[in-house]
Amino acid sequence: MAPAGPDQGDDDGSLRVTASVVVPAHELEWRFGPSGGPGGQHANRAHTRAEVRFDVRSSSALSEAQRARLLGRLGDTVIVSADDERSQLRNRRLALDRLRRRLADALKVDPPRRPTRPSRGSVERRLDAKRRQADRKRDRRRPSDD
Repeated sequence: MAPAGPDQGDDDGSLRVTASVVVPAHELEWRFGPSGGPGGQHANRAHTRAEVRFDVRSSSALSEAQRARLLGRLGDTVIVSADDERSQLRNRRLALDRLRRRLADALKVDPPRRPTRPSRGSVERRLDAKRRQADRKRDRRRPSDD
């Protein structure tokens, strides 16, 4: 396989997910098969669909906190496949990139939410609008018989 480039991994086939997480190549399990769909004999005979599996639970590339985050968000095994291209090499690169993005997104730590309160002006505007609507509906009612 050709070098993946600086954003995907190293020359040894490892996958760089974040600055601190690099998944070794031996932890990625590959499977290949026919991609299906139209394309005649090439699509029926060539095994161009690439599927990569990553076992989160047994990975040595993750800290305990990262492993817990991935297990909670993605489960024990992350499976990504690509069959967009006619070439197995291009599908391998697509699958690696999709796996990298999925892992990176799951590893992101969201900032804690700060509870906020509505401003006094917004509360007053909301209550004024409710009063105007109530007056409008009251004016539409049939007059009482009194």
